[in-house]
Amino acid sequence: MDSAEGGIPPSGLPLPDSFLGFLEENGVDPSVYSANCSIPRYIRLKPGCEPQLSEIEDELNCKLVNLVWLPGFFAIPPHVQIARSDAYRKGKIYGMDAASGAAIIALNVLQGDHVLDLCAAPGAKLCMISDLLGNSGMITGVDVARQRLAACRTMLQKYALGERCRLFVADGTSFSLLPVSSHLDAKSYSEIPDIFSEWSSKRRWKDRKDAKRSMRAGLASPNELPELIFYGRHAGVIGLCKSELFQARSESEISVSGYDKVLVDAECTHDGSIKHIHKFEQWGWDTLQRRVLNAQRTDNLMDLQVTFEASDQWIQIIKSWWLIGLQHLQASTGCLTVAQNEDVVERFLSGNPSADLQDVDAAKSWPCRMGSIPKTLRFDPSTSQTSGLFIAKFTKRATQ
Repeated sequence: MDSAEGGIPPSGLPLPDSFLGFLEENGVDPSVYSANCSIPRYIRLKPGCEPQLSEIEDELNCKLVNLVWLPGFFAIPPHVQIARSDAYRKGKIYGMDAASGAAIIALNVLQGDHVLDLCAAPGAKLCMISDLLGNSGMITGVDVARQRLAACRTMLQKYALGERCRLFVADGTSFSLLPVSSHLDAKSYSEIPDIFSEWSSKRRWKDRKDAKRSMRAGLASPNELPELIFYGRHAGVIGLCKSELFQARSESEISVSGYDKVLVDAECTHDGSIKHIHKFEQWGWDTLQRRVLNAQRTDNLMDLQVTFEASDQWIQIIKSWWLIGLQHLQASTGCLTVAQNEDVVERFLSGNPSADLQDVDAAKSWPCRMGSIPKTLRFDPSTSQTSGLFIAKFTKRATQ
């Protein structure tokens, strides 16, 4: 049937006019949404599980196709479900889009790094960073939504990756806690209320009450003290008292003991997630209207990424961390629009003359394209056989 007659756009989906208008306004070709059935599902194999590859293939009843450009990642047919497999339940594999994996490789995590993952939920990137750090360094995950961050905690525990991780419910625009190191014996402090002993899922009545209050509140406020909901044995928390963990740091301390790398996986309309958009065909297009296209939400998202003043804007996250001595920061979004990607980069660069965009050396062999700004990267279904993803990597120019 002719698409005009049947009301079906080149995407092959009955996309609502409002969404088609959104795509047109932002220069996105709706035909990218026709690629859903041809985009593979991607999984990452937990390091050390390589000898079990054949066993996993037998269980999933499909061939795991190695991605030569992205170590540890494999493509499987899009219809294959992994959630009920033993390999998934036992933490041998986890689902993660290849473009998201590339974003972590672009961050260039090194042994011993202290990494900050802002907007950490749902946690796949957090787990990959933990894998790359191994038995060194530390990762701090932050998210404004407590429930989503609790899912990160579950994932870290499932994959046994939480030993060098701590998780804070906090607004990324105001979060300013730095890495800490502690070699104190937790057993010596287990009876002292204000000293952190080993983390346990069993919490005091007061902690449970505070958690319920936070759950009702929904999202963390910029003015609230960060809430620590998980920390590993080697995350530098054990042996500290609360005042030490949450104390303000001087600029001199920040300059010598800050994070080595910061990842900002920014809030966006998520129109780059082709599989996610396809789900609205079952959920109802009115749900897409409410969750993605609501005028107030969309306008807020545009404001969110092109102005610096409001405290709930992700660009403020970048600016805040840039101003306190950060040297390496990487921002990414899961959307295709220029307004939520290149326009934000240009605003940030124009307001921060010490910032430079950095080449991603590994990308020379990646199936992606350059964004409209040199040194930025774009993944999309037609170019990369992945969901849409935009990457910009910033470094600080040395002062004269």
